[in-house]
Amino acid sequence: VKMGAHSSKEGLSQEDMAFLERNTRYDKATICDFYKGFMADCPEGKLSPTTFCQIYSKCFPTGNAKEFCDHVFRTFDTDKNGEIDFKEFLLSIDVTSSGTPEEKLNWAFSMYDVDGNGWIDLEEMTQLVGSIYKIVGTNQAHLVQYETAKEKAIGIFEKMDINSDGKVTKQEFASTCLEDTNLIDLLTSPSTM
Repeated sequence: VKMGAHSSKEGLSQEDMAFLERNTRYDKATICDFYKGFMADCPEGKLSPTTFCQIYSKCFPTGNAKEFCDHVFRTFDTDKNGEIDFKEFLLSIDVTSSGTPEEKLNWAFSMYDVDGNGWIDLEEMTQLVGSIYKIVGTNQAHLVQYETAKEKAIGIFEKMDINSDGKVTKQEFASTCLEDTNLIDLLTSPSTM
C-alpha cells in the first residue's frame, strides 16, 4: 500500500479540501466533481506517467504526444516523487485553465526549464519545441510553418534572450511572451492552456 493511497480512497480530507478552496478558483462542489473523475481514472489516488500520457494523448489523436506528456507530467509533479496526486493535479489544472497570464507563463516557464536551474537554455528550448512539433502534426501547420523544430527554437531563443547571455530567465520569457501572442500560441498550443 502506498502512503496516502488509503486516505485517498476514503475521500478528500477536510484539510485538503480547505487547501484547494484557498489555492484554486474552484468551489467545493467543483473540487468534488474533479475528485470523483480523478479517482475514477486513478483508483489508487495517484496518476502515473503512463496513465497520465494515455489520458493526455487522447486530446491529440493526430500527433505523437509522448515526449510532450513527459514535460507536462514533470511540471504537474511538483514534489518530484514520480506521481501526481489530486492536489498537484487540481493546482495545475487551475493554473493552466483559469490562471492569470502571469501564472500561466510561470507554469510554462517551469515546463521549459527542464533541469530546474532557473533559466532556459537553447537545448531545453529545442527539446520542448521539438516535442510540440511532434504533437501538433498537420492540424496546426500555421504555427509551425516550414521551419524545423531546431530552427524555430533558435529563433524563439534569440528573441527571448534579451541580454544575449545564452540563458532565458523567467523575466525574459514572460516579457517576450506578453509582447508576442503568436509566441504564446506556439509555446503552449498542446498544453491545457
